[in-house]
Amino acid sequence: MPYTVTPTVLPEVLILEPKVFGDARGFFFESFNQRDFAQATGLDVQFVQDNHSRSGKGVLRGLHYQIQHPQGKLVRVTQGEVFDVAVDLRRSSPNFGKWVGVVLSAENHRQLWVPPGFAHGFVVTSEAAEFLYKTTDYWYPEYERSLLWNDPIVGVQWPIQGAAPQLAVKDAAGSGLDVAETFA
Repeated sequence: MPYTVTPTVLPEVLILEPKVFGDARGFFFESFNQRDFAQATGLDVQFVQDNHSRSGKGVLRGLHYQIQHPQGKLVRVTQGEVFDVAVDLRRSSPNFGKWVGVVLSAENHRQLWVPPGFAHGFVVTSEAAEFLYKTTDYWYPEYERSLLWNDPIVGVQWPIQGAAPQLAVKDAAGSGLDVAETFA
């Protein structure tokens, strides 16, 4: 099996670790294979869009979600390191409002599956990071929402030291869980 799959404390959020082949020349791994992904995770999803961002140390992106056309995301880092977070926003879930954080880096090659119905974000912990992700639905800016990154109800323990993170205006103005639009 090309992936090792480990559920997180939020069982629908999965850590995928690909089988990496390395030698003195470098390394090789399959970053995605539809058949193997379905077999390893039990998920039958179709990805329709790939996104790529680059951010400097201390940049925090998120916590984003789409209230209509929710996106599942398969995320990974190709340069640097991030602390990646998913928050369950499904009111019917026993884990509503709970979060999980995972270190993703170019060195550990880990990927994280963030299902639809979850907010997602990350903070860059290295000097810079390049972040790639596949989505199961297209981006619709009119449906995008931001959960407040430091909402005390959710209580994400971001590994931020010193100065406050660098945020987009929309992220700084995110909604707290008590007033955020959420999923059934």
